[in-house]
Amino acid sequence: MFVSKQLKENNIAEYLLYMWQVEDMIRANQMDMERIRETLVRPARLDAEQEKQLFDWYENLVEMMRIEGVSERGHLQINKNVVTLLTDLHLQLLRSTKHPFYSAAYYKALPFIVELRTQGDNRNLSELENCFEVLYGVLLLKLQKRDISEGTLQAVKTISQFLGLLSDYYKKDKSGELELE
Repeated sequence: MFVSKQLKENNIAEYLLYMWQVEDMIRANQMDMERIRETLVRPARLDAEQEKQLFDWYENLVEMMRIEGVSERGHLQINKNVVTLLTDLHLQLLRSTKHPFYSAAYYKALPFIVELRTQGDNRNLSELENCFEVLYGVLLLKLQKRDISEGTLQAVKTISQFLGLLSDYYKKDKSGELELE
């Protein structure tokens, strides 16, 4: 919870990837709150009040996952909303003439995005969702210590730079510092 709040304020792209990982950790613990307490809350070594807050946060996420029917796969609506907000900002930035660096980063990443969309099972996802899916997939591969091809690493690097720029613009937009017109 504390990490998620900090990430949400500072880097929305990392926040979203973190929240997807939290969803998967909850599933790995079979949405069982006692298992979550033992594997995710207690190892954080927090004081009693912070531990209670973290436990309550996980408990709320578990309940939302049950209600929203994403106990086995999929993402919470709060996470889908982040993708929607980022997509809206992305489209505004592309239409704006004030941010040529953003457009350049997007068009540099676009061939990789197109290739990923044709290869993957998620053709119905938005471009940004596909970008996040590939970053999350590579994160999982790294955690499993599996080999990642040079081409995939290059795609991930370019897409990461693009999403990093989008995250920076999101932060500026939230603080009222972003001019689009």
